[in-house]
Amino acid sequence: MSSLVRTTGAAIAVLALVSACSSDPQVAAVPGQAQATSKADSSAIDALIKAQQPAADLPAGSTAAKIKEKGELTVGGVQTSALFSLLNPTTGKVEGFDAAMSQLLADYIVGEPKTKLVNVTSQTREALIQNGSVDVVFATYTITDERKEKVSFAGPYYQDGIGIEVKKGTTGITKLEDLNGRTVVTQSASTAPNAITKAAPDAKIQLFETNTEALQALRQGRADAYVIDQSILAGNAVTNDDVEVIGEKFSEDPYGIGLAKDDADFRAFVNDWLQQKIDDGTWAKVWEATIGTEVPGGAPTPPAIEK
Repeated sequence: MSSLVRTTGAAIAVLALVSACSSDPQVAAVPGQAQATSKADSSAIDALIKAQQPAADLPAGSTAAKIKEKGELTVGGVQTSALFSLLNPTTGKVEGFDAAMSQLLADYIVGEPKTKLVNVTSQTREALIQNGSVDVVFATYTITDERKEKVSFAGPYYQDGIGIEVKKGTTGITKLEDLNGRTVVTQSASTAPNAITKAAPDAKIQLFETNTEALQALRQGRADAYVIDQSILAGNAVTNDDVEVIGEKFSEDPYGIGLAKDDADFRAFVNDWLQQKIDDGTWAKVWEATIGTEVPGGAPTPPAIEK
C-alpha cells in the first residue's frame, strides 16, 4: 500500500500505514489552533448504512446476539482524530473513517447504527476491553504481538506508518536518524518510542498521554519533532497550518478492531463482516467519504484480513 502525503499550503494528509495510535478524551484549547472540523460526507455514509443488510440468525448466547439484545454497540474510540473519528460540533456526531466503520458494524449487528462511544487513550484500550466496558475498539489501534497477549483483533482493516511532524520552516530533519540530539515528542503506550530509540539513540524523547498534548509541545517550540502514526499527524496538519508532515512513512503496521481475547466466535463474525465490506466496495466508499475528502488519488487497496 502506498503512503500518501498531501501538503497544502502546506496542509497535509497522509494515507497509508503504522502503529502507535492514541486518543484524547477532550480537545484542549491551544492558542492559535484552527477549529477542528470534519469534512466527512455524512450523506454518503448514511446511504451505505441504509443499503447494508443486517446479519440474520445470530446464534443464541453469542456476543453479537447479546449486543443486539442491548440495542447498541459500545465502541472504544475518540472524538479528536481528524479524518478518523472527530466530533462535529454542528451536528454533535462523530465522523471519520473509524467512526463510519463502527456505525456500519453496529447496524449489521443491531439493525440500526446505534453506537455508544467510550473515550479511550493508548493506555486504557486493553483494560477497557478486558473488563467488558467496550464491545470493540476502533481507535487507530495497531496490531502487535504484545497487545495480542491481552486482547484479540479483527482485521486489519487499515494500514498506517510512523511519520515525523515538524513546525513549518524546520530544516535538517527528513528521516528518523536526523532526530539524534534533538527533542522529540510522542505518546506513551505507543510503538513510536521504540522506533525513535532504535533509529536515533541520542534523541531526547518526551512522552505525553494524548495527541493534543504532544502537538501542543511541538507548536510551542518545546520539541523539534513529533513522531507518531502518519494518519494522526495528517489530521494535525489539516487543522493546524503551522505544522507539516515530512518524508515518507518509516514503518508499515496494521490497524485492527480491538476485541476480547478469548472470543474467537465474535472475532470470526467481525472478520466475515469486514471481508463483506471490502468485497462489496463499501470499504472503499467509506474511505472516499472520510479520508478521501482530504487525500487525493482514490481509495488504496485494503490490507488482507488475518484469519
